Amino acid sequence: MPATICALRVHKEKEVLPILCACRSFSIGSAKYTRAMSTKAQLKALRDLHHKKNRMEHRRFIVQGSKLVAELLGSSFAVESIHATAEAADRMRLPNAEVLPDHELARLGTLEHGNEVVAVVHMPTWPELGSLDTDELVLALDGISDPGNLGTVLRIADWFGIGRVLCSTDSVDVFNPKCVQSSMGSIFRVQVHYVDLPERLAALRAKGAALHIASMEGRAVTAMQLKRPTVLVLGSESHGVSAAVRALQGELVAVPRYGQAESLNVAMAASALCMEYARQHSVGGEH
Repeated sequence: MPATICALRVHKEKEVLPILCACRSFSIGSAKYTRAMSTKAQLKALRDLHHKKNRMEHRRFIVQGSKLVAELLGSSFAVESIHATAEAADRMRLPNAEVLPDHELARLGTLEHGNEVVAVVHMPTWPELGSLDTDELVLALDGISDPGNLGTVLRIADWFGIGRVLCSTDSVDVFNPKCVQSSMGSIFRVQVHYVDLPERLAALRAKGAALHIASMEGRAVTAMQLKRPTVLVLGSESHGVSAAVRALQGELVAVPRYGQAESLNVAMAASALCMEYARQHSVGGEH
């Protein structure tokens, strides 16, 4: 890529995320790549996306690792730039990647190992969640603070065909690098909406959705007749759901316990409960 083209790109994007200031073209095998001649300040601009404040300001987040970047490129998400080692760019056939030395890629990513490719991605804008489809199950997460748990819940939702997840505004950012990583690509297929949770739950119930709240005090989910559309609310392992959500008096549901374990984290509970919702939905002949 000629240096003049890179200069135009920097001028166009400098108000968003100024990563490159100059570059030179070279070839690896049959493909052409661009080596970025980045300054410390420009690399810092990308590293700043590790932090929520900067992600929200620029409406960008990072995706890292060859597996997730490959899934990203097969999704509808808009990619701003890809930064890769020469070997990764060649292996993954990324002719438009900005090639950086290994040590610079290691600093751009958050992984302990495998920071060979990092993409800068535009945050999506999802359609407003107004009402639920007739046979829809939606998960609602109340006060989830661990990014690994949130990412795992997205993976569980994706596994069970759940396309939309609600999060309370005090839940962890879904674009936190650890959350993106633990979702294993499900973040590209599951819509996540941050909302005033008590207000939105009340509105959905008013439109005909059942409201179920996961709680150790509830009825065993296997003993219930589960109907749809339903919103299943899960809180944190330590605090459960908020008082405002409890005040909605949804039906309490529980994972039946047969042993002595004290509790399950939100991802474990989500997996067990979703299995029963899916089983009953399948047995009911709705699939």
